[in-house]
Amino acid sequence: MPDVLNFTDDEEANRFLARNPLALLVGMLLDQQIQMEVAFRSPYVLQDRLGGSLDAAAIAAMDPDDLEAVFKVKPALHRFPGSMAKRTHQLCTAVAEDYGGDAARIWREAPDGKDLRKRLQALPGFGEAKARIFVGVVGKRLGEGPPGWEEEAATWPSIADVATFDDVYELREQKRAMKASRQQ
Repeated sequence: MPDVLNFTDDEEANRFLARNPLALLVGMLLDQQIQMEVAFRSPYVLQDRLGGSLDAAAIAAMDPDDLEAVFKVKPALHRFPGSMAKRTHQLCTAVAEDYGGDAARIWREAPDGKDLRKRLQALPGFGEAKARIFVGVVGKRLGEGPPGWEEEAATWPSIADVATFDDVYELREQKRAMKASRQQ
């Protein structure tokens, strides 16, 4: 795994994403209807609010209302803290139950890219597009893509293409241009 994933403007958050597979998975989950860098910084803030640990089994064991309260502490971890706290709880429950609490098992045990995408799509909050983007993150950023991951990864610009934080701004502009071209 890399030492850093430059998805935020916070060096500690970037290191945390690189060394904690659950943080990376939660960041991907939260990456909707907020800025990418906020979504991927939120797991770092969440682990701090939870006492310095981001653990799937511990979060799964929490009362969902307690997790929601943690998400709502100002500044809130997401634009929609209630629903995203619920999805995070569901995601952590799935990781705890299906992968023994080890999020990296999702990709490290996948025999091929198709199975990896299937595993991701089975997770709460991960549809086809999000799963394909995350396949790209695993292959391009982590260097841990199983055979055939390239065929299952997103074919559009995504967070998987971000090598430096400056790339976040470029990606944002690419997304705006794509959206504008669809509206014409």
